[in-house]
Amino acid sequence: MVTVNVRNTHVVILGGGPGGYEAALVAAHLGGRVTLVESTGIGGAAVLTDCVPSKALISTADYLSEFETAHDLGVHLTDHEGDEVVNAEAELAEVNRRVLALAKAQSVDISSRLAEVGVRIVDGWGRMVSATQVQVELAAGGREDLTADVVLLATGATPRVMASAQPDGERILTWQQIYGLRTLPEHLIVVGSGVTGAELAQAYLGLGAAVTLVSSREHVLPSGDQDAAKVIEAVFLRRGMTVLSQARMTAVERTEDGVVIHLEDGRTVTGSHALLAVGAVPLTQGIGLEDIGVELSSSGHIVVDRVSRTSVRGVYAAGDCTGVFPLASVAAQQGRIAMSHALGDAVAPLPLHYVSSNIFTDPEIASVGVSQADIDSGRVRADVITLPLGRNARAKMLGIADGFVKLFAHRGSGLVLGGVVVAPRASELIFPVTLAVTHRLNVDQLASTFTVYPSLSGSIAEAARRLHVTD
Repeated sequence: MVTVNVRNTHVVILGGGPGGYEAALVAAHLGGRVTLVESTGIGGAAVLTDCVPSKALISTADYLSEFETAHDLGVHLTDHEGDEVVNAEAELAEVNRRVLALAKAQSVDISSRLAEVGVRIVDGWGRMVSATQVQVELAAGGREDLTADVVLLATGATPRVMASAQPDGERILTWQQIYGLRTLPEHLIVVGSGVTGAELAQAYLGLGAAVTLVSSREHVLPSGDQDAAKVIEAVFLRRGMTVLSQARMTAVERTEDGVVIHLEDGRTVTGSHALLAVGAVPLTQGIGLEDIGVELSSSGHIVVDRVSRTSVRGVYAAGDCTGVFPLASVAAQQGRIAMSHALGDAVAPLPLHYVSSNIFTDPEIASVGVSQADIDSGRVRADVITLPLGRNARAKMLGIADGFVKLFAHRGSGLVLGGVVVAPRASELIFPVTLAVTHRLNVDQLASTFTVYPSLSGSIAEAARRLHVTD
């Protein structure tokens, strides 16, 4: 462990997203003197234009979907004249006002916490002059030069755009621009069927828009569990979404009253708005990294090791600018690890194998540990069990028909290696599986842990029981 005089250590952090603000909290707790440089607001894109607002928007759409389930449960909604209410409507301007206010409140709460522990926040744009010198262009005008003992780069990423599909913030939108919409799109075309595209396509479908999802792959969510992806795609189609598979976009054209999407095979798709969800690029250009020798990958991401060190001594990096795993939880952990390492505290390398992730579709998809692809390819020897959620008593009570619980256990020892949950609030249900993977529990230990009856988590214990090794 490196021995440092923490009280005299000046930590400069570029970027106030999860990687940056969590690093700042740890550095301050350990006794460092911390300056955080941020230009767009504490919380970064994750809080202000990405995770927090998108999940708040999705929550509103999920609430509206409950009206469909209510009829199946024997609940009939009527108006003041006694007529049955068929459709509930979302006022998008009101929804977006709430979403942005919620994001702002979260940013304020984080800022308050940073102030409480003595973190100095500088409103401006930082640039590396050397490994120990940061030049800040202040938002209020002028410049400030900072001398740092430790620097953390947490500059994040921005939506990827193409020369042939330029966002205008009105009809052609990135996922950071959608909260400026005042009315619900008549027909939203979502380009890209990865996590962001799938989440927002379903959100707008749930809010009442007609939605076409343009996917360059055979199925939506191509990088995740394919059994889960098939469930979600079936839900999309059943609820009225149009899914164009193996359809690669080449250009987006704005018309007088809408947009036209041009596909590689010559087809066109016409709608009122286009949402571009075709990936992200790291914000690593123009901040002096090449000048001081920070190694970048071919994609422009900062190359880091498992304790967040870059190729330059004393310079660390965390979050989407590193390309390690584009999750706010991973960014935060990278930032914490970086500061613990830099300031001489006990630290363990980033445990990517134990990262749980969630896709906020309806139902949600949560996963942890090894994947079905690892097993199918032979890289991992494991037994697999999948239990349809529709057989669970609690699921029946709640009107849940879609989804499943899947567990992976090491063949022979029964060690829990991973799992997938497709269900409402799967983000909560994956936690016991994550605990089992992280603490190396076997299926018998998971199965013998009491669950409430009836509960959705009971299916996790049941899956573990079915993986019990008898020979």
